[in-house]
Amino acid sequence: MKKLFLYILLFTGLCSYAQFGTQIFSKKPIINLENFDKQRVHWGYFLGFNSYDFKWDYINDPKVDIQVKGTTGFNVGLVGNLRIFEYLDLRFEPGLYYTQRDLTFHNVEGTEADRFREVKSTYIHFPLLLKFSAKRTGNIKPYLLGGVSRSLNLSSNFNAKDDNITGQKFRMKKWTNYYEIGAGIDIYFEYFKFSPSIRGVFSLNDELIRDNTADSPYTGNIESMKTRGVFVNFTFH
Repeated sequence: MKKLFLYILLFTGLCSYAQFGTQIFSKKPIINLENFDKQRVHWGYFLGFNSYDFKWDYINDPKVDIQVKGTTGFNVGLVGNLRIFEYLDLRFEPGLYYTQRDLTFHNVEGTEADRFREVKSTYIHFPLLLKFSAKRTGNIKPYLLGGVSRSLNLSSNFNAKDDNITGQKFRMKKWTNYYEIGAGIDIYFEYFKFSPSIRGVFSLNDELIRDNTADSPYTGNIESMKTRGVFVNFTFH
């Protein structure tokens, strides 16, 4: 939550600064890239940061649960934008997302190494989003995003025969489906459009592969494990 709050502050600061610069420093700003959004199709790329987490549901309410410590990962990818009409666009944003989550199983007996699992994930992420834009004011245009996505986890240990007990292997499914919601702002410069955005991502399906032993202290009491995350992307068109 601290990281999410920091991301929101950063994003809000960027948007406020852009709007402040447009409205305060120039009462009648020069309109940059006036016809840019009239293109039927245009392309871009993005760089950004992410913070992933897990949402756990248990079969029996445990006295102590699984602690997740997320880290700040990075994103890079491409953007394809299809103009449907003036205030609505369809966007495809395939990208590579790297992240790490550290799990501590407090209910597992043994050493610290027995209770700890480092979950590194490299996702190829395929979101299909609708972009709802407000009316452009000067060189600023805010927007909302929403849609669905699917990702391939290249580090899932999907085919590993060893599990948490026999080989300290935390296993996840390779493919995951999500829904996404977010907001952003288009800032028009003389030669390009810059679009910072923040987005919440929520898994729709259980991603956990259970241990081979049914009563495993790692996975035996887990009903579902779903990814949730926050993306902060900086897009250039």
